[in-house]
Amino acid sequence: MIKVTVWNENAHEKILPRVTEIYPGGIHEEVARILRECDDIEVRTATLDQEECGLPDEVLNDTDVLIWWGHMRHPDVPDELVAKIKRRVHLGMGFIALHSAHHSKIFKALMGTECYLRWKENQFERIWNINPAHPIAQGIPSCFVLPEEEMYGEFFDIPQPESIVFLGWYKGGEVFRSGCCWTRGAGKIFYWQPGHETNEAFLNPHCRRVIQNAVHWAAPTFWRKDIRVPYTGKNAEEDYALGIEEEI
Repeated sequence: MIKVTVWNENAHEKILPRVTEIYPGGIHEEVARILRECDDIEVRTATLDQEECGLPDEVLNDTDVLIWWGHMRHPDVPDELVAKIKRRVHLGMGFIALHSAHHSKIFKALMGTECYLRWKENQFERIWNINPAHPIAQGIPSCFVLPEEEMYGEFFDIPQPESIVFLGWYKGGEVFRSGCCWTRGAGKIFYWQPGHETNEAFLNPHCRRVIQNAVHWAAPTFWRKDIRVPYTGKNAEEDYALGIEEEI
């Protein structure tokens, strides 16, 4: 079983009735429902307003893939938690950033850039599958349409992706790298652009399939053990051991 934790700041749900009209229980519960369609995925949810932001060590250390949705309350995520998640990714945990999570503390920490982009009001979006051989693209047609989605446009300030799987085109003529992959240490990272809180992207069957595929792709194939003792400069091999890999 792939153990997935779906994290959501759970803020818009409290102030915008439209969000819970579309996604009863919140965005996190809808994404969890998507994954519960898969027999090999075990899913839990976590939110910012829970104790320890819903991610105490026992939860984070029992997570194979962490999915992140945030927007209004990025600054409220503690830096200590960001450091723990980053380390966990480096050791092998998969990380999937959805929509406005592009500007979350953890995504920026993993990317090493500010992750700014151009944005404006909702528009018609056509998403092109430009890498059909990629595992995340399996079962996705050559293109599909979202009648209404918040426009995210280039330039998107991210490091060069190792793979670009999807490209979005908007009615206004803007384009955007809407599905991008990286590795950090032993962990795989996927950014997926659709998912504005008052639209219905998470109900679209192709978007749902992308998220399911992304979890299977990002699931760790090995974990890197992190065994550290202080480095004194006398004997590196004895004083510092890092990167012993354990096959799953």
